[in-house]
Amino acid sequence: MAQLLTNMRLLREETFTIAGGLLFGKSPELFLPVYHIKAVRFPGNAIHASTFIDSVDLRGRIQQQFEDGLGFLLRNIRFEQGTQGVNAVGKPEIPRLVFEELLANALIHRDFFISAPVRIFVFDNRIEIISPGHLPNNLTVANIRSGNSNIRNPILASYATHLLPYRGLGSGIFRSLNAYPEIEFDDDRAGNQFKVTIRRHPWSITSERP
Repeated sequence: MAQLLTNMRLLREETFTIAGGLLFGKSPELFLPVYHIKAVRFPGNAIHASTFIDSVDLRGRIQQQFEDGLGFLLRNIRFEQGTQGVNAVGKPEIPRLVFEELLANALIHRDFFISAPVRIFVFDNRIEIISPGHLPNNLTVANIRSGNSNIRNPILASYATHLLPYRGLGSGIFRSLNAYPEIEFDDDRAGNQFKVTIRRHPWSITSERP
């Protein structure tokens, strides 16, 4: 088994690589403590030092982080009942597909040479997903908007296609924009991070998920 994992480039000198640990490690947070998600729901539209509505650190394998991150986002947005019955779940203000695509990208394409978590910030007027590391090589925001990609972590990406709703074809951004155009991308090379901002719009009839 050890030789197989080594051949798969998931094990090196009897120790999981970063990709191996995040994909198949029993408790990856014990030896990869910074590679997690820090998620906070703030009141209003600015970061507060000590005031928040919801705050969690999401750890574990990459699949667990993805599922917990998606759950955090869905419980901190509004759902519209519309013409549905009173027992209906309702329609989310931002399509679930958008969160799936953007969160998967943030986890898979982050820069693992930077000791920082992926961050999710939810404000009244926007949602930010911030991934450590700017876009690799000569990739630009215009490129990714048109469906181009440059995979920074190919081993992680190749196995993630079996664990996450991730296809690795560079089409995730394109699908997200088609589903919800109010998305902005900031490739911050000076700050060495990539930020996605999803704009929220007020609704006249809304209901918060419990």
